[in-house]
Formats: sequence, C-alpha cells, structure tokens
Amino acid sequence: MEKYLLSGDWGSTIFRLRLIEMPGQHIIGEVFSDNGVIHTFNSWKAGAADKGITRKQFFIDQLKKQKKSLSDQLSQSLDGITILISGMASSSIGMQELPYAQLPFAVDGGGVRIHRFEAEDNFPNPILLISGVKSYEEVMRGEETQLIGLASLLNIQQQECILILPGTHSKHLQIKSGKLISIKTFMTGELFSLLINHSILKDSVDNSKVTELSESEIDAFKSGLKRSADANILNSLFTVRTNQLFNKLDKKQNFYYLSGLLIGTELNYLCQMETIPLVLCSGGNLHELYKLALHELGLLDKTTIVSADMIVKATIAGQAIIYKQSKQTHIL
Repeated sequence: MEKYLLSGDWGSTIFRLRLIEMPGQHIIGEVFSDNGVIHTFNSWKAGAADKGITRKQFFIDQLKKQKKSLSDQLSQSLDGITILISGMASSSIGMQELPYAQLPFAVDGGGVRIHRFEAEDNFPNPILLISGVKSYEEVMRGEETQLIGLASLLNIQQQECILILPGTHSKHLQIKSGKLISIKTFMTGELFSLLINHSILKDSVDNSKVTELSESEIDAFKSGLKRSADANILNSLFTVRTNQLFNKLDKKQNFYYLSGLLIGTELNYLCQMETIPLVLCSGGNLHELYKLALHELGLLDKTTIVSADMIVKATIAGQAIIYKQSKQTHIL
C-alpha cells in the first residue's frame, strides 16, 4: 500500500484536497477552494474551450493549482501520489463523465465505477475518478463514497437502516444485507434558500446567523414541524407570510418556523417505517435542527447520531476502500 493518498472531494460548489497518511488515514494537511465543478466548468466554457483546451485538461490544470497550494503549505513534494476524486467531477460538467453504477449497490465498494488517468509529464500523479450511483429515478455523486466509508466505520454493512444526509439536496439512503437498495432525494436546502432569498416570503424572515437558538425560536421550529404533518405544504408555506403580517412570530422566529415546515415535510414519511433504524449524518447548524426534528417526531430513540468529524473520516475511509478495490477490479 502507498504511504500517502491524496483525497479530492470535488462537489458542485466546493473543492477540498487532503494529503492522507496510510494506513491510519490521518490527515496531514488540506486546502479548500470555492472553485467547485460548476464554477470550473463555466470558466472552461467561457474562456478556454474556444482556445482548444479540453475540458479534462482544464480541470487537471485547476487540480494542479490546488496540489501546488497544498505542497507549498506542507513544504513537501506531492508528485507521484495517487489522487482519488469523488463528487461531481465525474458528472456531465466535470472532468470526464462516467456512467453511474446501479442499484442494488454493494456498500463494501465492490460495485464502484472508476476511471484511471495515468500520470503524465505535465501532471505526475495518477488520478482515480469515482463515479456515482443511480436508481430508476434518482442519482447521486459523492454520497456513495461517504456511504461506503460510513458502512465500514459504523460496522453496518449487513444491517438494515436508512442514512439521512441533510444538505442542499438531502439524501436518504436505505441499505439492507450489504446493499444500497433505495435512494430518496429531497430538495430541502435548495427550496429553503429559494424561498428566503427570491420569494414573497423573503421579507417575512430574518436569515442572519445566530450561535444559539432561543426558546422562542425552538418553539417556532416545533410549530413548523407540527404544521408540516397537518396540512398541505403549498398551503402551509403561505402561513410564513401571515405569521409576520399578523404579528404571530417575529422574523427570526419565522425563519425557524419555515425551517421546521420543510424539514418536517422531508422526514414525516419515516414515521411510517417503524422497524427500520435511522442514522443521522450531518454537521453544522443542520445537525441540531434535524436532531430536534427527529426527537419531536418520536424517531430519535432509533437514530444513531454521526458527528461531523465522522463524516469527514467517512469520505476518506470510503476512498481508501475504493482504492483497495481498484487493485482487484476492472477500471474503466
């Protein structure tokens, strides 16, 4: 096994590159950039495509800059170290589009689709690009790597459970007997952002950051959760406006009422799945809100809570497992 691996997490809006010491998967150093796949693709299209620079080369050029930044930070050459990249880099707007693996998908990493770019004179690092997973009507890229890592770290490969990964597009991943058997995507975060920034509701909420929720804000969140179970969401959303018009809630309370409405709408169906354990995988402010929502819905007792640190470890662990699998399986 190589002494080091470079772990690349290239999402839609962010990019992270970490130097990992093996086999303990210790993070030696990392760099972070907001040059996600969308920004990188748009930059290539706007200024480089017409000059004959291929999409692959443009992405590798951006990767080269991030590798240099990490190398400078560590005062260490990173040439020759294998780079594993998960996330949107394997999408239609990424470095190279790869076909999805399909459900049922083995959570031990055996079914992952990978493309290898050999080291070249102008970029002396082999690259393993990791593809995503699809069902009949769902897709994901990046979460499959987290799933492989979490299943290993939590030792749940053979258990049945649903992993909840909150975010812009929340994912609920159901595994059973070592396989991912269901993907559900909820546009909770994106819809929330659209509503508070670009809808009639934007003047009814205060989205300034707070470090700790007040009791009245928690109560407003709980009220939104309750409303989500009792009424149609399209009707319930308008109550955010009338809450403010009728002085029922102030704008900060209303912000959390809306959050409760949307998170409740995402989670309510889980109340009908009484026998299936849940695993909440989130960090930041979403962690406490989802934890509170699961408590109010009576689901917390059957929920395993995964820390934000564990989620970082899961991506790295998943990539390490995929790297090991790549030594034993066919690569595209």
